Amino acid sequence: MVSRPRTRRFFGVVLTLLVLGGLGVAGFWYLGPVRAPQEETFVQIDRGMSSPAIADMLAQQGLVRSNWAFLAVRALQPRARLQAGEYRFGAEQTPFEIFDKIRRGQIFFEVVTIPEGSNMFDIAAILEKSTSIKAADFLKAAADPEAIRDLDPSAPSLEGYLFPSTYQVTHSTSAQQLCRMMISEFHKEWRVLTPSALPAPEIHRVVTLASLVEKETGLSSERPIVASVFTNRLRLNMPLQCDPTTMYAALLENRYNGVIHKSDLVSTNPYNTYAHAGLPPGPIANPGVQSLKAALNPAPGDYLYFVARADGSGGHHFTSTLAEHEKAVADFRRASHQ
Repeated sequence: MVSRPRTRRFFGVVLTLLVLGGLGVAGFWYLGPVRAPQEETFVQIDRGMSSPAIADMLAQQGLVRSNWAFLAVRALQPRARLQAGEYRFGAEQTPFEIFDKIRRGQIFFEVVTIPEGSNMFDIAAILEKSTSIKAADFLKAAADPEAIRDLDPSAPSLEGYLFPSTYQVTHSTSAQQLCRMMISEFHKEWRVLTPSALPAPEIHRVVTLASLVEKETGLSSERPIVASVFTNRLRLNMPLQCDPTTMYAALLENRYNGVIHKSDLVSTNPYNTYAHAGLPPGPIANPGVQSLKAALNPAPGDYLYFVARADGSGGHHFTSTLAEHEKAVADFRRASHQ
């Protein structure tokens, strides 16, 4: 016959095991992976946000079963520093994995590279393809010149000042924010190129000229010479007759299809430098450092014309007279058809 004290101990042990087992099952369930509502969920943790606030946000997003699940993990690592930023979480992660990502600061961002010579339409297409920023949103932001008024009050848009470089954007970066980042990069590069402040009209002229140079040649060695050709033509009040300006005019009117037509050359659009003397109203692309340098310091010389070489080098043949230019054009056509 079993004594009562032993019976009580036996039931006490069983009860303890049941409680511990229940706690273990509950803990496993709460601290186990959660099937989130979406395949990926973005969470923005602001600087100074408390652990309870982070836990509440994670619970609201369905990333943890309860806010206390995250706080329980936090209690195990009380000295860990949780880092601000935007995070991307997959469809199924444990509170431990989520905490560890925030502790390590594994912030989500997309890397986008904008090549030199890209215009705002090119940039919009790149962003649409590789980031969360919509092309239409970027074009709307780029069309507003307010952000560059301090440097160029007469700028018709942000074109020319959206500096070509590599940028990191998050899921929540807006088109306006990216434009400000690109303009900030332009400011930084411009200060290096021009330690002495230039008047606003001169800045507008230089950046516009640099955009033409950027679109006309991909060879750094040629850029000061191309800048010289355009500068000489401007001095003589000759039309620049720059094909890329004609293309840009067609782009603005939403009619460019990759080919220049005769109708484009006679277009009355102010960006068409076949129909209008002088520089266009503003830049036609976003130049890099080398083209900006060339526009600031054109090469000496009296060249007025250039035509592409037929050797596939990407270079040009520069001439000073119309007769020389016509001969160079004839040589180019003859070589191209051989």
